This record gives sequence, structure tokens and C-alpha cells, in this order.
Amino acid sequence: MNRITIAVDGYSSCGKSTIAKDLAKTLKYTYIDSGAMYRAVTLYALEHNLFEGDYPNETVLKKQINQIHIDFRYNAATGKSDTFLNGENVEKEIRSMEVAGKVSPVAAIGFVREALVRQQQEMGKNKGIVMDGRDIGTVVFPDAELKIFVTARPEVRAHRRLAELAAKGENATFEEVLDNLTKRDLIDSTRKDGPLRQAEDAVVIDNSDLTVEEQNAIILKLFRDVK
Repeated sequence: MNRITIAVDGYSSCGKSTIAKDLAKTLKYTYIDSGAMYRAVTLYALEHNLFEGDYPNETVLKKQINQIHIDFRYNAATGKSDTFLNGENVEKEIRSMEVAGKVSPVAAIGFVREALVRQQQEMGKNKGIVMDGRDIGTVVFPDAELKIFVTARPEVRAHRRLAELAAKGENATFEEVLDNLTKRDLIDSTRKDGPLRQAEDAVVIDNSDLTVEEQNAIILKLFRDVK
């Protein structure tokens, strides 16, 4: 059976990663979290004091971008893949509110996107992958056989994100999380390079009122229809 490329795009905290991970596990495909890659670059910039207020020093970051190496390694204990930055497991660090608050400006930088898109395309050259992000179906894999665009009401997404943070022991208010999501949506949708937008041939799924099981059933049917 021929393996395909599946692109999952959508807004922050709308469940893209959960969808992509579950689908990859079911299909025995490789899962690639493109958002984690941008978070890893953001963490690198924070750790190397490259931020000047809310924005990184692009001149310095551009000189160092080729020193930033990101890969994913399977974690047998969790049954999931962890994100590694220059050989160090940073899966926990990249999910912090500090990184979340800085990642959109970093992801909007053209040379950052070019560098990571090259890495992503190399990872997916042999097909059999599920990748989630914001420009996977439009920029990274415009020829993907199945494209899904996920959305949900902002307040629903904020509650989901708040629950994730609480589970990790991080403190944040609903208002802070909603404000962060709103700002990220605006930056991601209006940036010049690789903006968040729905591919013309993508199937839209609003999962505001769907259970995980209902959502997975819809997506598996879409996969079977493609096959």
C-alpha cells in the first residue's frame, strides 16, 4: 500500500498535535511536530539572550541559525516523540508560557522559516508522515495527498490550553491564555512568510464540540477516502 503525506494545519491549541499524533500512531506513520521546531528555535534564542523585548535580534540569530539542529526521538516511556535541540531533550522547556509568548515573532522571520522548512521537507521526503503546523499544506507540503485544517472557538482553545498548563504545574489565568492565543492568531495569520491559512483543497474540521473519538473517526474516513 502506498504511503502518503498528511498535512494538519490550524490555530493554536485547537488539537492539531493530538490529531496528528493519534493518526500517525494508528497508521504507523512518522509524526513531525513543526510547531515544536519553532518553539525550539525560540528556546535557543532565550537561552542565548537574543531577545530584545518581545523580538529576537535577527542579525545575531541569522548568523547562528545553522548552528540550531532539531530532531525528534521516540520516548519508550511515554510512547511519544520528544523534541531535541542540539542533542538535548527540551520537550518540557518548549511548552512553557515563556516560550509560547515569544514563538510567534520568531516563526514570522523569513530565514528561520526557510531553514526549518528545509529540515521538514528532508524529514518527509520518503512519505508516510503526518506533520502539523500552520503552513504545512500551503508551503511545506503543498502536494500532500490529505490536508486537514483544524479550528475551534477561541474560548474553547483557551480552556484546553489552560488545562494543559495546569497539568504541568504551571500557573496562568484564563485571561492570560486567551490573550496569548489571540495575539498568536493575529501574528500567525498576518506574517509575510508562511502565514496561517487554509489550503484550498484542505478539509476543515471545527472540533469545538467534538469528542476525540468523533474527531478521529472523521479523519480516518478522510484517509480511507484518499486511499
